[in-house]
Parts: sequence; C-alpha cells; structure tokens
Amino acid sequence: MGFGVFIHRSDSIYDDSPAERYQFPSQYLRRVEACVNDWIIYYEPRKVAETRGYFAIARVQQVIPDPAIPGMYLALMEPGSYLDFVNPVPFSGTAGPFERGVLNEQGRISGRAQSAVRPISPDDFNRICELGLVEGVPLLPRRDDDVRPLDLNEEQLPFRLEQQRDRVSLTISRVLRDRVFRRIVLRAYDERCAITGLKLVNGMGRAEVAAAHIRPVEAHGPDIISNGIALSGTAHWMFDRGLISLADNLEILVSRQTNDPDGVRSIINKTGVALAPGRMSDRPHPHFLKWHREHCFKH
Repeated sequence: MGFGVFIHRSDSIYDDSPAERYQFPSQYLRRVEACVNDWIIYYEPRKVAETRGYFAIARVQQVIPDPAIPGMYLALMEPGSYLDFVNPVPFSGTAGPFERGVLNEQGRISGRAQSAVRPISPDDFNRICELGLVEGVPLLPRRDDDVRPLDLNEEQLPFRLEQQRDRVSLTISRVLRDRVFRRIVLRAYDERCAITGLKLVNGMGRAEVAAAHIRPVEAHGPDIISNGIALSGTAHWMFDRGLISLADNLEILVSRQTNDPDGVRSIINKTGVALAPGRMSDRPHPHFLKWHREHCFKH
C-alpha cells in the first residue's frame, strides 16, 4: 500500500468520475495497484485553463479490468472517501514544488512530474492535504444551535487516514466534511440560490443558503461539488421532498403533485433554469441529476 497522485483533467478523454472511478491504461497498472486500500491525491495539470492543481483526495478500494474497453482498467474509489480540498493547492509555492518527490538530485523538476500516475511520499501527501484542507474563515450554515462548539472528534468518523509510524494521522469527521462541502459549493455558486437566484446574507454575515447534496449521503451520494447545489431554505425543502428537480440541461422541473404549482413557480428565477457555476466540472452532473429524478422527484 502507498499514497499516489492521479492526474485528472476536467476535459479528460478518459471515463473518469473522480468520486467513483479512475480509468487508466495497462502501463500504470502496477502503480495503481500499489495504492489499493490507501489514499491518492487528484491533480489537474498546470496547462489546463484555470487549473485547480491538487484538488481532492480519495481512497482506492480495488482495481478491475474495464469491462467496456480491452487493455484499460478502472480504479474504484471507496464510497464516501472522496473529498474536495477547500483550497486547491498549486503545483509550486515560493519554495518550489509542494510535491518534493518530483525533484531530481540536482533539485530540478524531473520527468516524474509528467506521469499520470505516480507514488507520493507520506511527507508530501500530508503537506498537500494540510494546505488543501485549511478552511480559513468557514462559511457556516445558519442553524438555531450555531453557538454549539464543533466537535471534530465526534463518534461518526467515516473518513480516516491511519498511517504507520512516520505517517501523520489525519481524521475528518462528518461535521468537518459537511463544512468543507458547504464551503466549496457556496463558493462555486457565489452564495446564491440556484433555484430562486437570491443572494441573501443574515445579520451575522452568513449566507442564507445551504449546500444540498443532489444524491444524499444516506443514499451513497459523494461529497463532490458536482453532486452539490446551493439552495435557500424553501427551495432546499422542496428539492429534498421531490417537489422540484432538474433536467440535465438544468431546466427546473415542478412536480404535478405539488398543491400550489403557481406559488412554486413564483419563487423560481425568471429563466426557469437553475443557476450554474462558471466552471463546467463544478456543475451538477447528469449522473446525479438522473438519480434525483428517478428516486426523489414526484412526477
């Protein structure tokens, strides 16, 4: 077992879904197999426009031959392990690359930096994770019990990096995962409700929108930004109860079972289409929208 870096482009030609699978050719098989039951960092190359750099982590559960394409393989990610970074980490800082393992003996960037799959040392892994998960000023949700201190060591700990000896132990609770998810989704939507178009801030300077999962966590929905959408309270309630949903083109669908269809339509933004993040890879993925229409939406 060992840590790894998987290169993923938002415009990838491969059949990747970072929270679920990573497709790769046979030349990388041994390197990927070395990461099974351990954690990898996703990296988007610098030549990609608006690159995110190191942008997420996930745990590799198993590797299987791709049933659709001979000679290709799939690294399947452990459900619920994927987590976007609050702050994407660039390849280099003022002191050079954060991934020190790409340097050669002369301290220059070697050809290893171009490899789509490569091992990464525990020190480099932890350095990048710490930079990526620093929250700064968190975008906390509006709650009646906001004054309750956050317990980051609560009982529910589905995300745990258990290292050996020289590896630093990192534990992320469900509470912190929710905070990270909220922060990245609200940032993508500029703290604006995708259904109503409203951007409201309360007296304490907190955004009056929630980061909703399109496919809920309870139904194995991942904490990936493309499975999230920013919704105000009423819109969130209707979305969760299947009174509204979204088509693949983000057209807002209103259930025939709602008792006040005119009232529902009155709070929908005038375009009838949900607002979307500027970055294509951040937009709701059709895979998750289809799940919501099939399992939540009351047709």
